[in-house]
Amino acid sequence: MKLERLAGNAALKRQLSAQAEGRGLSHAYLISGPEGSGKRTLARLMAAAMVCTGAGEKPCGACPGCRKALGGIHPDIVTVGTDGKDITVGQARAIRSDAYIRPNEAERKVYIIQNAQTMNPSAQNAMLKLLEEGPAYAAFLLLTDNPGAMLSTIRSRCEGAALTPVTAREAEVWLAARFPQKPADEVRAAAGRCGGLLGQAVEELEGTRDQGPVLEGARALLTLLRKGDELELAQWCVGLEKWDRDSFGRLMERAVALLRDALVLQAGGGAEKDAAVRQAAELPRKQLLQYVDRLEALRADARFNVGVGHLCGALAAGLSPAGR
Repeated sequence: MKLERLAGNAALKRQLSAQAEGRGLSHAYLISGPEGSGKRTLARLMAAAMVCTGAGEKPCGACPGCRKALGGIHPDIVTVGTDGKDITVGQARAIRSDAYIRPNEAERKVYIIQNAQTMNPSAQNAMLKLLEEGPAYAAFLLLTDNPGAMLSTIRSRCEGAALTPVTAREAEVWLAARFPQKPADEVRAAAGRCGGLLGQAVEELEGTRDQGPVLEGARALLTLLRKGDELELAQWCVGLEKWDRDSFGRLMERAVALLRDALVLQAGGGAEKDAAVRQAAELPRKQLLQYVDRLEALRADARFNVGVGHLCGALAAGLSPAGR
């Protein structure tokens, strides 16, 4: 398979290429990895390979099937779960009904199911029947950042495709090719900050990373952590209860990124313009690492059907002096 667009993950690329050249790609894969690790990129490439009509290695990138697939307009590639909401049993049943309608153009019909971990047990069981008894031409790519949230029966019927963060050098080389117009030091800094998750570095270099309330909220949280006032932190967390779960998750992600910047600053990583990061860098390193772990766990929890009020309570309790 042609997987050059996916950075790193050499072992996984070899595995998929061997499958494609041998028996062919399977009918179901569970593509897992942290946010920004390349799950959507890999899914697009695999879907393109399945509808590719070109000769030789797939996806060829030049045939009509590949061009439509990589452009997001192929009629036989269906993407679900892009709206940030939980995937319902009704949606799973709709996929099951649609799967029995034969492909329009290609030999296979591919379903890319993003945020698969948001399916409750009923929705997963509806998908399970399709994975077990679906038509031979149908293929299912389930994307998740928490494979443990999937039923064991789902996992057993999917081939695993686990993505891992790339090295700092791999990130820098890939980003330099993607953004040739960006200064080398800016690319290097983004590669160092992303923790091997290229999606985050791409958003930073494109200027599309969360700004506004999310960024200001993350800065406010770091300031509160530096002050260490338990009551003030609790009151601030109460104010977050009006946020939706997706925004809460992005807040946790952005705060973690700023905390990692603080760790880099502590290690002598140069000047830092963000005042909140400079203040956080004054905290003990062990404490910063604890905060990163707690916020990462809450970011993962926000992907599930958990009320924001519960998440805010866990945030206040986990970051208080007693919680540490």
